[in-house]
Amino acid sequence: MRLNLENFLLVDSNWEFSREFAAHLKAQRPDVPSELLIAGDNTKQMLKMMFQEQVKDYCYCDFANEISVSELASYLHEHHKVKGVLIYALDYHLADEAQRFIFNSLHRQRITVEQSERGYVYHPLRDPFNNNHLTCHSTVSATTQDSVLDFAQHHTDKAE
Repeated sequence: MRLNLENFLLVDSNWEFSREFAAHLKAQRPDVPSELLIAGDNTKQMLKMMFQEQVKDYCYCDFANEISVSELASYLHEHHKVKGVLIYALDYHLADEAQRFIFNSLHRQRITVEQSERGYVYHPLRDPFNNNHLTCHSTVSATTQDSVLDFAQHHTDKAE
C-alpha cells in the first residue's frame, strides 16, 4: 500500500522504530520537506528528528495518560490538519485495552506500520473508532478559544 503521509501523526512508542521509519521516508524524498508529525515522550529524540528535517513538528505526549493525549489533541487541532495516525504494529497489538482505547480515539484513519524484509507494510485498522476528547481532528478537541470563535461566528451568521 502506498500512502500520502502528509500531515500524518506518528505515535512514537518505540524511538528506534520511529527514527528508522522517519529516516526511510526522508530518504524516499530527500529534497521535499517532511510533512510527518510525531508525538511521544522522548522529546530529545523527536527534537533531533525535527532538526534533521525527518519530521515537520513534534509534541510531547504520554500516551498512557488521557490528560496528556487530550492536550495533544487540542494542540494538533489548533496547529495542524491531521489526516491520519501511524502506530507501530507491534505496540498496537501488545497494547492493553486502555491503551488501545486511546490509540483508537486518536483519529478515524489509523494505520499500523511494520517493517518487513521488503520495506514497510501498512495495515488500516478495522477496530472501532472512538470520537472523543482524545481525537486529533474533532471539534471535541477544540480549545476554549476555538469554541468561543465558533460560537461568535455562528451567532454573527444568525444575526445577519
